[in-house]
Amino acid sequence: MFQKLLLLIGSLFAITQAHAWGQKGHDVTAYIAEQHLTNNVAKKIDKLLEGHSLVYYANWLDHASHTEEYAYTKTWHYRNVDEGKTLNSLPLNPDGDVVQAINELIAQLKSQTLTAEKEKVYLKMLIHLVGDLHCPMHLGRATDLGGNRRPVSIFGKPENLHSVWDTAIPEAIHKWSYTEWQQQIDRADEDEINHIVAGTPYSWAEETWALCCEIYDFTPEGTKISYDYLNKYAPVVEQQFLRGGLRLAHLLNEIYK
Repeated sequence: MFQKLLLLIGSLFAITQAHAWGQKGHDVTAYIAEQHLTNNVAKKIDKLLEGHSLVYYANWLDHASHTEEYAYTKTWHYRNVDEGKTLNSLPLNPDGDVVQAINELIAQLKSQTLTAEKEKVYLKMLIHLVGDLHCPMHLGRATDLGGNRRPVSIFGKPENLHSVWDTAIPEAIHKWSYTEWQQQIDRADEDEINHIVAGTPYSWAEETWALCCEIYDFTPEGTKISYDYLNKYAPVVEQQFLRGGLRLAHLLNEIYK
């Protein structure tokens, strides 16, 4: 009985470690992407996903990674960078990470050699992982499991740094639906969009990692998160949602052009 309890606790912890943004954040990212697909690409994706939207599958991999069939993707949701290291100074995880996974998925989807079933799976993975790439704590430190072992509180409720950035902070900033999020923050002009989508998944990861380092410095253990913290980081959450959505659309438009 005790061993079963330990296994359950371990499983629940693993789920917490893998999630990014929470359901709302991934939905926002996917919905922004939907608005920036070309008509031709939107039609191809609609056919491939059998009428379902990007939003429909935005959170699919968080659940699939904890099934036997897709357990190999558990490490794909993040890339840990310890304090004092850089994004490329640590050995690559042999089981993969979010940058390796995105690059491989892009290559596979561009190859035009996949069965329809495999292509659909890889597309669903890509939709989710581009969202993960833009969640700051998914470029966190291995030493504290991406902030899971850094205790903080938010409005008096005990939490950890990873979980508050996944869900609590975005939800506390705006009580919007994912469509309202898109309507309010998806307002970049063409020049701004071109600037945002420039680069590669690796350079986007470097950008997210820089944000993560700042968050670590500003949020020591025991930080009491309240309105001043939300005021400081609301623009960051909005920025990362928008970046993720625009970049996902850019990748899909390139893959399916």
